[in-house]
Amino acid sequence: MKNYYRIMLGPGSKFAEQCEQGNFIGVDFLEDIDLTNRLPENWRDFNKEFVPIYLSRYPEKNKVTAGLACGSLWTLSKGIRIGDIVVSPNGKGEYLAGEIASDYEYQHGSILPHRRRIRWFDSLIERTQLSASLRNALSIPITATNLERHREAISQLIAGFTREAIKATDETIEDPYIFALEMQLEDFLVKNWKYTELGRKYEIYQEDGQIVGQQYPSDTGPIDILAISKDKKEILVIELKKGKVSDVVVGQIQRYMGYVKEELAEKNQTVKGAIIAFESDNRLSRALSVTNNIEFYTYKVSFKLEKG
Repeated sequence: MKNYYRIMLGPGSKFAEQCEQGNFIGVDFLEDIDLTNRLPENWRDFNKEFVPIYLSRYPEKNKVTAGLACGSLWTLSKGIRIGDIVVSPNGKGEYLAGEIASDYEYQHGSILPHRRRIRWFDSLIERTQLSASLRNALSIPITATNLERHREAISQLIAGFTREAIKATDETIEDPYIFALEMQLEDFLVKNWKYTELGRKYEIYQEDGQIVGQQYPSDTGPIDILAISKDKKEILVIELKKGKVSDVVVGQIQRYMGYVKEELAEKNQTVKGAIIAFESDNRLSRALSVTNNIEFYTYKVSFKLEKG
């Protein structure tokens, strides 16, 4: 089964034209290190070796930034498989799309030296063709992001200019309606963060003025929102759920929190969690009653009709 990714081709898509003409995608983190024969199957094993190297070169950076850089480097070099689909903004309001055609290649001294060859499709995806949720997902300022939640939408967009339509499978999206609502909730919360109760104490992680704490990748799946307290002492993991939720979400957010504690938190930082949903049930309330580092919030939806 094909997987779907968004890859940024340099800051602000500055290398998109060269990548299109040269039929490749790439990244330039740790650009002088040839990763041939140094790409383990497990992302965590890669980060264990290379995050310390990244931090030694950029001591002003933190583990969150280092994790993003090394995670994107592994994803492009190893995580993406031959035949997977990549979408990349071209910096002109359009999107290149193509199919990965090679394993990792290192081009020393070149732009984006960690590379994969790609067969770009002949047509571009226009911004006007995108739904709001897909447009937001494609604009998240992380070098490599997984687009599995948008599999069906992307497959439909590119079906018109591939040799055959790429079929979305029901096993990937159990209920597209629920996924759409969860993504809308996420996008709304990020855009209106400063007006929320959480926004008074926490800030969504940023790098160079851009939000990188939305859909932050971890080894157990993407974290909906990753935030840090304004005094830098607490890292907050946020899990968003549409509608009513049960106790299953507690185990899910605890896995994310465990990843953050082990891989991202500094020695003086604690990790907390927040579940946001429309309502809970008795099982969730019982589960949360014996945890002291996860809070539960509900959201309210307002709908109003006005005569035109």
